[in-house]
Amino acid sequence: MSEDSGDDPRFGDEEWMKDAFRKFLSGDESFNPEELMKAAGLNVSPEELQKMMMQLGTSFAPGGGLKPQASRDHAVSVAGEGALPLDPATRQALSQAATVAGLWLTEVTAISDLPETPVVGTRAEWARVTLPVWEDIADPVATAIPRAISQMMASQAPEDMQGLIGGMSGPMEQVSKSLFTMQLAGAVGKLSGEVLSGGDIGIPLVSGSDEYDVKAFLLAQNMRAFSRDLDVPQEEADIYLATREIAHARLFRHAKWLRLHMMSAIRDFAGGISIDLSRVMELAEDFDPTNAEAMKELLTTGALLPERTEEQNRALERLEGMLALVEGWVDHVTGLATARLPKSGALGEAIRRRRASGGPAEHAFSTLVGLELRPRKLREASALWAEIHRELGSEARDELWRHPDTLPHLEDLDDPATFLQRIAHPPTDDDFDQALRELLDGETPES
Repeated sequence: MSEDSGDDPRFGDEEWMKDAFRKFLSGDESFNPEELMKAAGLNVSPEELQKMMMQLGTSFAPGGGLKPQASRDHAVSVAGEGALPLDPATRQALSQAATVAGLWLTEVTAISDLPETPVVGTRAEWARVTLPVWEDIADPVATAIPRAISQMMASQAPEDMQGLIGGMSGPMEQVSKSLFTMQLAGAVGKLSGEVLSGGDIGIPLVSGSDEYDVKAFLLAQNMRAFSRDLDVPQEEADIYLATREIAHARLFRHAKWLRLHMMSAIRDFAGGISIDLSRVMELAEDFDPTNAEAMKELLTTGALLPERTEEQNRALERLEGMLALVEGWVDHVTGLATARLPKSGALGEAIRRRRASGGPAEHAFSTLVGLELRPRKLREASALWAEIHRELGSEARDELWRHPDTLPHLEDLDDPATFLQRIAHPPTDDDFDQALRELLDGETPES
């Protein structure tokens, strides 16, 4: 920071500063960022300033805020790095694998087929169609962190500029939020290099023709890269991965409440995020607002995210439990449908190991947003669905997804027998009346 910033005749001129910010946010070509920095008392090199402006300047729409397509274009651009075009032969092979997968699934589940043909797409296409869901998930963080950074920048301003900086908190938050949004888009772009399909993360990311429809999406390049790393015939891997994706999409289309239920758990978790101002003040001591890399690091390392609250832990437990039930069902049904593939067991084990560890881009996303989409007890959930299938059959197994109250609980994963007993002998009205009488009489109901 400069110590003689007050010598600038425009220093403290609120109207001039506001006009400068307006020009910046509207993309006015007459805006001179170096002039603004000097007037604000910020000693930043032309090189640093150019880097910062290149990252933000072209992305703003007239009147402020990011252009509607800016984050989408950035996600697609990052996804395109190292991506390969989708050749017709690969598209045809994966489409045929999806057709086989659909037929085999119909043999093992009562849940109906998808009305739309699965999409065979590229990394860029996956990033473009899934980014809105990621932005929705990250919105509470995208609001809280820019506010904290705005407060941090204000705390680092010269004392005689505090009032002026406070008056500019709105535009400053807008710039910070735009930076966060672009970083999120970049994380999604990188994630497109790891995922195998639309439902690979566990939540449905690709919508069909209406809000309840879920479309299956096969990411060709990544599927082929996955099979190359295994001692498995490519055709078998194609069918196995297509079966998993279609089973996932069928389940969410069948249980129409499920998508909203999982997204609500995510929002409950994210809605509990509040920035610890004492932590902000600690970081402010070493924070240089003119350093673009320092700003990026604050946004991407999770340094401003607080410890989880009890409410967040409960929301996360619900989400992890539901993820386990969903992915356990998909794992179980996929195993049944692909039993005729010689390498089905090896493919299933490879997927379970991969899902348990996650990849670099997935970990980067969890750091950015504070949420790691990791199923708890995936193997136990798969074993539970297999036991239910043996005892009750496929139709009764799949009927359990009609309502959240009929599903197994998290504790049932360790004790399938108790759940099956509960399903076989549900409480009757007489049981309820007896328990109520005992409670009113002051007796302890028998367990």
